[in-house]
Amino acid sequence: MKFIISFFLRHVPRKYLQLFSHIAMRIMAVFYRGDTVECPVCESHFRKFLPYGRISSRSNALCPNCLALERHRLIWLYLKRKTDFFTKEAKMLHIAPELCFMDRFEALDNLEYITADIESPLAKVKMDIHEIPFEDNSIDIIFCNHVLEHVYDDIQALSEMKRVLKPGGWAILQVPFFHPLPETTYEDKSITDPKEREKAFGQDDHVRMYGEDYAERLRGTGFNVVEERLIEELSDQEISRYALPDNEIIYKVMK
Repeated sequence: MKFIISFFLRHVPRKYLQLFSHIAMRIMAVFYRGDTVECPVCESHFRKFLPYGRISSRSNALCPNCLALERHRLIWLYLKRKTDFFTKEAKMLHIAPELCFMDRFEALDNLEYITADIESPLAKVKMDIHEIPFEDNSIDIIFCNHVLEHVYDDIQALSEMKRVLKPGGWAILQVPFFHPLPETTYEDKSITDPKEREKAFGQDDHVRMYGEDYAERLRGTGFNVVEERLIEELSDQEISRYALPDNEIIYKVMK
């Protein structure tokens, strides 16, 4: 199963995975029935989650029902326990929207929910993150997870998100980290070959590898940054039950 999932992640274009992967996973869910782990996003129970990863697959990672990964389950718990996300009226921009969240966010009466992506067939707005097509101070909440490592100019993208956020607005901006972390973010725009990018940045479609300076990089664009460490507040039983990531910091920024 690890090989099959890794093969499809590496060789099938993202837009097709978004359209069809959930169908295959729903079939797989039948074979993973049980009650050892629980997905807090869709509230489904399984004997374990599916493996996930492009190169070295992580065991017990992907919910076969809603496709939530470890980070999505942690974010969901954070939103439930630490924010008024599910009750306060807000206009939300979800960039490169995750399938596990889309229908659930769309169903919330308190949200004016906008999805946007440069290529996803599931997003409402076709958008280049370097030029966000919304007015200044018009958005309350932005989600932009595992996107900035792909874009040509992450500082420009961050500046655009800050521009469209209302004063007091906030965003969750997660990126992947490859350990051991470099001290400073590494990027080299002269590296364009996919194989060389994989060696340099950890994945063939990444253009930078974020380091220990990520929070400072966010602050450099004028955001107030809060490093939320919900994982440290959870019991070992919850971490195991929900199959949550080790030491994951949720990067919440505010304007």
